[in-house]
Amino acid sequence: MTEAAKADVAGHWSHVHEATGLPFDPAALEREGFLYDTDPAARAVVVVRRNGEELAVRYLSRVQRAFYAEAQDVTSGEGLADLAAELGVDRARFAEQWASEEAKAETWRDYAISQRAGVTGFPTLVGGPNADGAYGVVTRGYAPGEAVVAALREWMSAPG
Repeated sequence: MTEAAKADVAGHWSHVHEATGLPFDPAALEREGFLYDTDPAARAVVVVRRNGEELAVRYLSRVQRAFYAEAQDVTSGEGLADLAAELGVDRARFAEQWASEEAKAETWRDYAISQRAGVTGFPTLVGGPNADGAYGVVTRGYAPGEAVVAALREWMSAPG
């Protein structure tokens, strides 16, 4: 990342911190050879999701904390496997699945669902599938929990 891009990202993180209180360690952006690539972590969540959605949500939270608050490298399969093992996932099995073409394809299918649902930025909450098998955007951008719950209730009660 260029210095200007790092400053831009750090500014966004600062705004998120102000809105949510979530900790951010700007050292994450200063690692030698740093590449801001979310695909490895997204694929890791897909692999953990195979063990259950609740575990996947816990894992996602752990990966986000590792990156944003602890400045850990979450682009490395080794590091992602360590984080999965913290939650009781078999490390070797995770690593094998994470490196597989099947996991890569499954992750890209998730990206395609997001694209078809209308995701244009993050955070975005997508719900579905509906009776027609389609997904749709529930909320865009940060919102406090109460607002997200209200939007989700409205989305769920909407026809079609």
